[in-house]
Amino acid sequence: MDMVNIKINGMALSVPQGSTILEAARYAGIEIPTLCYLKKINAIGACRICVVEVKGARSLVAACVYPVNEGMEIFTNTPAVRKSRKTTLELILSNHDRKCLSCVRSGSCELQKLCNEYGIDESKYAGVMTPSEIDDSAAHLVRDNKKCILCRRCVAACREQYVGVIGANARGFDTNIGCAFEKKLADVPCISCGQCIVACPTGALTEKDQTDAVFEAIADPGKHVVVHTAPSIRVTLGECFGMPIGTNVEGKMAAALRRLGFDKVFDTDFGADLTIMEEATEFLNRVKNGGKLPMITSCSPGWIKFAETYYPEFIPNLSTCKSPQQMEGAAIKTWYAEKNGINPEDIVVVSVMPCTAKKFEVGRDDQNAAGVPDVDIALTTRELARMIERAGINFNMLPDEQFDSILGESTGAAVIFGSSGGVMEAALRTAADVLSGEDLANIDYHEVRGMADVKEATYRMGGMDVKVAVCSGLSNVAKLLDAIKAGEKSYHFIEIMCCPGGCINGGGQPIQPASVRNFVDVKGLRSKAIYEADANKPVRKSHQNAAIKLAYDEYFGAPGSHKAHEILHTSYVKREKY
Repeated sequence: MDMVNIKINGMALSVPQGSTILEAARYAGIEIPTLCYLKKINAIGACRICVVEVKGARSLVAACVYPVNEGMEIFTNTPAVRKSRKTTLELILSNHDRKCLSCVRSGSCELQKLCNEYGIDESKYAGVMTPSEIDDSAAHLVRDNKKCILCRRCVAACREQYVGVIGANARGFDTNIGCAFEKKLADVPCISCGQCIVACPTGALTEKDQTDAVFEAIADPGKHVVVHTAPSIRVTLGECFGMPIGTNVEGKMAAALRRLGFDKVFDTDFGADLTIMEEATEFLNRVKNGGKLPMITSCSPGWIKFAETYYPEFIPNLSTCKSPQQMEGAAIKTWYAEKNGINPEDIVVVSVMPCTAKKFEVGRDDQNAAGVPDVDIALTTRELARMIERAGINFNMLPDEQFDSILGESTGAAVIFGSSGGVMEAALRTAADVLSGEDLANIDYHEVRGMADVKEATYRMGGMDVKVAVCSGLSNVAKLLDAIKAGEKSYHFIEIMCCPGGCINGGGQPIQPASVRNFVDVKGLRSKAIYEADANKPVRKSHQNAAIKLAYDEYFGAPGSHKAHEILHTSYVKREKY
């Protein structure tokens, strides 16, 4: 690697050629503040918070986009730099709703943090504010442009997800972020992924909060309130309470949910194991009976909505299996309800998900196995953290507790659903055993793991070569589907996750500031914890889950049975783009 020699604040430094000043400063242990910059997503140098002095330059330069060169001398903390940043922050606040005490991002807002650090006078440039209206039309999101700083990180994130349904409207003082022709978000082909929310540095974009509805249900003596948590939540929830990224808090999470007052605390991982039983069976049936291939996974509701909207020709390729969220809910309101003599109408199922698209999914058609919605309320990881805080629960001091049986029992195959490649690997573990008739010892499919945009592999199973692919992030998905349509690629089985890296990077996960996202492998740390959890499980194959076996023996019959199809499978519809 070619290196260049520079000086930052008088300190000699050798950094890789092609580095920006922002990156070079990081090597020196200096953090230059940013608001608009997100690595690999948004590098436009627009907010002017990251400006620095460069010897010989006529004006301050934006560190996020300015490359270093041999002999460059940089100054990051001069009076001129501090004055410029402070003035910029004061000007941003002049057109910003400053009701920080009631903002959901108070304490984690990047603008708020910088204003505190620079001692900002929030009223220095008080005046008229750009007119705006709150858009709460979508099932998953609320947009409040009074808190928008026009950093365009959300626009870039939406574009990275292929759909690009938001952008800058109008000009000058009237500039605002919204949909084309000022349409409501519910009226455009948004796929509800929430990547715009985790990109936003302020409270301009938030998930539609449903915590009050959950508290009300818990307080209702006539309701049996059950909660279940997605595979990835156990390795992300701790971040909301100051724990290192990738800390597994499964035991504390179960304890916190019990103290919140839920009647039963279950694990969506049971639903994930159930999904594998149905999905692997469906795949094998398609292969043996000439069904539509490649079969594509259906666990990610953002991906399903994307397929229905942008690639409806692939609807026949989708697995008909419900997602683990919906399977868990369906099992609760059928098998569990019958076993315990509870009317499904009296059960409230609350899920905790990494994904804002899950809020859309609970309202989909054909998701009501018991004649009522399989899942009533889908919360994000962030909403659960807020509930824990509001209830006065000291999360870090909690003991480790276990999920309730039976729908809290799961395998290692289920927990890896939280990372890109996990669904594929879980399915392969079961399919390989079924086809070979053996309990195979080699069950780690490393080729489909990791954060690569697309992963491909071929495995010899049952006398045939099974070609698989794993893809996450919808821009990558579009390229893959286009290649399949053009005849350039051919597979038997494909896993697709809407969000880059999978559920560990979902739009409902804890928000990490740009200062972390730009330099820390957040997805890698969370994923590492997922696979460690799998490795530590005594049972690592879905078909070996004793609770799953009991569910089929007592209720569903057999994987792929008529009854299983009625309860655990669903259907899809073509959606219009415009």
